[in-house]
Amino acid sequence: MRSFGWFVPLACILPLVFTGCAMESTSTPVADVGSAIQGKVHGGQQPVVGAHVYLLAANTTGYGNASVSLLTSGTGRTQDTSGGATNGFYYVTTASDGSFSITGDYTCTANTQVYVYALGGNPGAGTNLAAGFMAALGNCPSSGSFLTAAPYIFVNEVSTVAAAYAMAGFATDAVHVSSSGTAAAKLGIANAFVNAAVLETLSTGVANAAPPALPTGSGGGSVPQAEINTLGNVLAACVNSTGAVTGPTNPTTCYTLFTNAMSGGTTGTQPTDTATAAINIAHNPVAGAVALYGLSSAYAQFSPTLTGQPSDFTVSIIYSLNQGSYPYGGGPIAIDASDDIWMAAGNLGKYNGQAYDFTGGYGYAGFGPKNIAIDLNGNVWGVNSSILGEYNNSGTLLSPAGGFTGVTLSSPTSIAMDASNNAWIGNGASVLKVSSSGTVSGTYTGSGLTSPAAVAIDPSGNAWIADGSGVIVELSSTGSPLSGTTGYAAAGLSPPITGIAIDHSGNVWVSSSGGLAGSVVEISKTGTVLSGASGYANTSRLGNPGAIAIDGAGNAWVAGGNATSEITPTGTYLSGTLGFIASDPVNSIAIDGSGDVWLNYASYYFLYGYSYYMQELVGAATPVVTPLSVAVKNNTLGTRP
Repeated sequence: MRSFGWFVPLACILPLVFTGCAMESTSTPVADVGSAIQGKVHGGQQPVVGAHVYLLAANTTGYGNASVSLLTSGTGRTQDTSGGATNGFYYVTTASDGSFSITGDYTCTANTQVYVYALGGNPGAGTNLAAGFMAALGNCPSSGSFLTAAPYIFVNEVSTVAAAYAMAGFATDAVHVSSSGTAAAKLGIANAFVNAAVLETLSTGVANAAPPALPTGSGGGSVPQAEINTLGNVLAACVNSTGAVTGPTNPTTCYTLFTNAMSGGTTGTQPTDTATAAINIAHNPVAGAVALYGLSSAYAQFSPTLTGQPSDFTVSIIYSLNQGSYPYGGGPIAIDASDDIWMAAGNLGKYNGQAYDFTGGYGYAGFGPKNIAIDLNGNVWGVNSSILGEYNNSGTLLSPAGGFTGVTLSSPTSIAMDASNNAWIGNGASVLKVSSSGTVSGTYTGSGLTSPAAVAIDPSGNAWIADGSGVIVELSSTGSPLSGTTGYAAAGLSPPITGIAIDHSGNVWVSSSGGLAGSVVEISKTGTVLSGASGYANTSRLGNPGAIAIDGAGNAWVAGGNATSEITPTGTYLSGTLGFIASDPVNSIAIDGSGDVWLNYASYYFLYGYSYYMQELVGAATPVVTPLSVAVKNNTLGTRP
């Protein structure tokens, strides 16, 4: 799992995240009686009087299930009989100053993820049943006591935005936050909740400008404070009203919010409270952006804010990568089973996710890999121009310092691991298969292979190669060509082609950077073209598409020259006509078990002068099984953990 770097002490000693640093219990979880949780609920800068405050935990019995109510009956608690989604849940009520106290009247199962949900009350304009708020408390400690970990919780629109984006990969609405309950899913949702503390400070309800407690020697980082505040103001426009939802001839602020923050963006189910609206915006950051931004000035209580209309409401954290002992440049990235991010670019670095913990420089222990893949044991395999090597998860070189002997490489372009820990390497005009012991077991040519650019493995053990000449080649697990004598030629492919990925249906996605704008092509596992006569070509921002990653919903995320694109299995661009705009070319892309999208940039001049950087799109994707080798083995490519 992620060590959380600076989050280890943060989660243990600061009021941002609760105690109980272990994300996974080693014994059967037990329900503990908790101690006091105190805080206030504010709408904008005003207390919300009479709001119902629920203490909820993420469900672990399946995606889409209702959150678990933690409050029990007793003095000061009331059971909800509204008949709605919170029917039967117990709550406490905020006082005239918006304060609430939960003292010893809840049960908490260790290592579940806990959050506060407040609904209704009077923010100043009268009772507003549409006012919904959240604050992510995080990992339930083994003691069950939140007292020392969070002496005070400030619940407002900013905390709601932070919680909504952090938990977006696991949330259907404000009271349906859940996972499958597998070890990987529990780790994913635990890591997701940590992100809320990166985005805002729990004890003050203030959006952060940078990740807190950055380590000495780091290159810095930034949190989109102005955007979070703008989204907070969007919600405040509805919160600080009567809550009426009428329109469209004379639309209220709540009507404008709810009709532009539906479950499908501008389609689907309409939310009934602002907390669910925030989750829907996180799920659909492009839809309704113009109308939503227009609301942000109606009740602008949080600042600084965006100074202009954004093309989308993705929320991203920037991590500047120091040079020196850390990797240079925006090299390929891979994510392991602990959701740690590995990067290779003439060196090898490990980044403990949101923790911003650089434990890099491994490449200098032996050689500098330029392409990497992670095997079933969590070991990292890397290649550079002439060496194949292997490191364990702690960065210790397992292969000889000069690489595995007997493996002759000629400027390899890619590497992928299969379900038997064999490495498949695009090498010159051929593909090498190397066993787990570092011995070459096959050198394969034919079927149109001239310059293999990227390799992906399907659950049958077949290797799929995006060849730079403009064809797709399929080889069996023993190297036999399965794609004919010239490979699969797909309409829309224009050399060079550089990226390849496989979804849960076995469909193969390939990026083509040739032509005017480039395109993305999808073919079936039998070679049938699924993407039409010209591929999935966007109208403007897909220029020079490269690396591809598939999320847990089967959507393809494509790194582009000036934007990142998200495409459904049927070719619909969820990222809009502009894409998720990038200031520099995106060199690599990967998705973790929390639903965060990680981008590595090829340029080295951005916010912090001459420094490479990574970007994390928080909760933008559906969580996916990591690493790819595990997904291949278990036939869970493109599925949730």
